[in-house]
Amino acid sequence: MSGKIDVLSVPIANITVEETKDFVFSCVDQGLAASIATANAEMVMKAQEDKELARVLQGADLVIPDGAGVLWAAEQQGKKFKERVTGCDVAELLLKEAAARQTPVYLFGAADGVAETVAANMEKRYGKLRLAGTHSGFFSAAEEGDIIREIREQGTKILLVALGVPKQEKWIHAHLSELGPCVCMGVGGTFDVLAGRVSRAPSWMQHNRLEWLYRLCKEPSRFRRMLALPRFMAAVKFSRRS
Repeated sequence: MSGKIDVLSVPIANITVEETKDFVFSCVDQGLAASIATANAEMVMKAQEDKELARVLQGADLVIPDGAGVLWAAEQQGKKFKERVTGCDVAELLLKEAAARQTPVYLFGAADGVAETVAANMEKRYGKLRLAGTHSGFFSAAEEGDIIREIREQGTKILLVALGVPKQEKWIHAHLSELGPCVCMGVGGTFDVLAGRVSRAPSWMQHNRLEWLYRLCKEPSRFRRMLALPRFMAAVKFSRRS
């Protein structure tokens, strides 16, 4: 890894997708617990107002540059991330490697049945997973204790949490010590993509940092969320002058 770049006080690792995978499996091999967050402009802006989320991100073991906005923000400082490291790309790569190594994985979050579809799709591509378990993102307080016990008792080494921002980051932070030696990553809407429910932007749009536009066209209801982008750009510009 090549250090970190701060974006509005969120320390984001200057790392590649492959290096992220290597970090995860290094932790697995050493029996270490670790938390990973996937930073985009929307998350960074939430952290400006949500001090708990800010503390969680500052204390995470790894924050990766998920969004085009954070790449742009680094460039405004005269710096450059090696590449964009999306939670979706990392999650799929981890599941591929986990299938090859037979590393126990647990898929937690999204709507009923989505995690199971993700597991089935990944097994079609990469071979049998050693699946420690799955659970949707809908659960009661009583069920939460059972989920935590299952994750721990099934020997989970990689936990992908799709509860949305900031719930997933706060959940991982609150329960990491209860889960055993497990690497936990918040993955937002990744399960819907890997399950085939939502499509990603074409490669040319991803490479030209236009995935946000593709998603907005596909889901106009995201318009209110997209208002974080101009606010983020203004905050980055202001931070350079202060």
